[in-house]
Amino acid sequence: MPTRATRIVAVLAASIVVIGTGVAWGKIRSFESGINHVSSIALGEGGEDGAIDILLVGMDSRTDAHGNPLSSEELATLRAGDDVATNTDTIILVRIPNNGKSATAISIPRDSYVTAPGFGKTKINGVFGEVKLERMKELVEEQGMEPAVAEPEANEAGREALIKTVAHLTGVTVDHYAEIGLLGFALITDALGGVDVCLNNAVYEPLSGADFPAGWQKLDGPRALSFVRQRHDLPRGDLDRVTRQQSVMASLAHQVISSKTLTSPATLNRLEEAVQRSVVLSDGWDIMDFVEQLQKLAAGSVAFATIPVLQEDGWSDDGMQSVVRVDETQVKDWVEGLLKEQDEGKTEEISYSPDKTTADVVNATDIGGLAAAVSDVLSSQGFKPGEVGNHEGPPIAGSQVRAPKTDDLGAVAVAKALGNLPVVEDGSLGAGEVSVVLANDYTGPGSGLGTEDPTLDTTADPVANDAELPPPPPPVLTAGSDDPACVN
Repeated sequence: MPTRATRIVAVLAASIVVIGTGVAWGKIRSFESGINHVSSIALGEGGEDGAIDILLVGMDSRTDAHGNPLSSEELATLRAGDDVATNTDTIILVRIPNNGKSATAISIPRDSYVTAPGFGKTKINGVFGEVKLERMKELVEEQGMEPAVAEPEANEAGREALIKTVAHLTGVTVDHYAEIGLLGFALITDALGGVDVCLNNAVYEPLSGADFPAGWQKLDGPRALSFVRQRHDLPRGDLDRVTRQQSVMASLAHQVISSKTLTSPATLNRLEEAVQRSVVLSDGWDIMDFVEQLQKLAAGSVAFATIPVLQEDGWSDDGMQSVVRVDETQVKDWVEGLLKEQDEGKTEEISYSPDKTTADVVNATDIGGLAAAVSDVLSSQGFKPGEVGNHEGPPIAGSQVRAPKTDDLGAVAVAKALGNLPVVEDGSLGAGEVSVVLANDYTGPGSGLGTEDPTLDTTADPVANDAELPPPPPPVLTAGSDDPACVN
């Protein structure tokens, strides 16, 4: 039985988003009245533009939000074991802007090796627990305080340290804090009617209880917990687990924002009970204002991303721990750029990835095998392979990429990958489809001529090159579709 488990804390945000779908303000106050509130001097007060930055944290605890132990039945249902832990296994920074254009949720992998102010280099998921333990020893052993009295103060020290660490890593001052424990994810998921997910391949991993077929499926709370906490037997380890978390977040957010969730008072009552039992919020957070901001958002304008990493299977400086290595300067710059683009409403652009485009390639030359070679080039860069064949019809004056619109993101990406070919509008093509037409002027990648991909060094040792390259970033997901993104 595993001793650690990962929860999705964005269901907290989803549950609050729910309130913006027509529920009376009195119900909002009812939600808020039973929530455990905490304070932290490390929190800010919002930026000058009115945007708020929220730190959502999933605690690896076997208690509810009020410190009450989970029952043996609950622990068994969740396959959680009964070990006591205070690791923060899910860490997500959320930006809710004032302009109503978009929202951004940035995941920080639990094993990220970072600088904790006043503490040194460590895994970010251990900051809360390590600082809490030090404070507990100080209060109990040195000051003689009773453990039950000391615990809230020690917890606050842990929260403050984590908030400062996230701010130091991202360059973003955290304004509000939300925390959810082990049981909360399952309760809130069940209250919302379950969650739709999609897997690329079937999985069976008994440590987490993950046992799922490939393709679409709806999961209840306990099964969804297994889905998001699996970390073994995944191609990208912790990064794939983060992507699963984001997939669930996107699916729940879409359900909620698109008003498909709240259909009965019973649902509201279940959600209220789940939130009050499992959620911790920072003091001074006006939920009314928050709801008004969330009401401005369209489902598709919520983007879920992961900080860039240098090495997913790295080691700590002392060589004693397996960690995810990150460059803190690179992370700050990336976060700043992402939030700026989101503030400008560029959700679609930043969430685009080549696998969203199917590229047909046709050969309008006498060069045998050219279309197949170019199709292989595009496939190697992540585009979905389409039909390959010879051009039929009038002669083509020059090579081109045909697409439903000239500003189609996939067409622009394909055109760039093939040496900046022109993009031509073709209304016969559907969304996500492009057609590459190769004429006698084509000298780009796959042609064997003068303009092969300049990013490829064919003289270098490919094994050595691969060893030095950072892992590709996980995809940016959005909450704008009824179809959840399929993940590993």
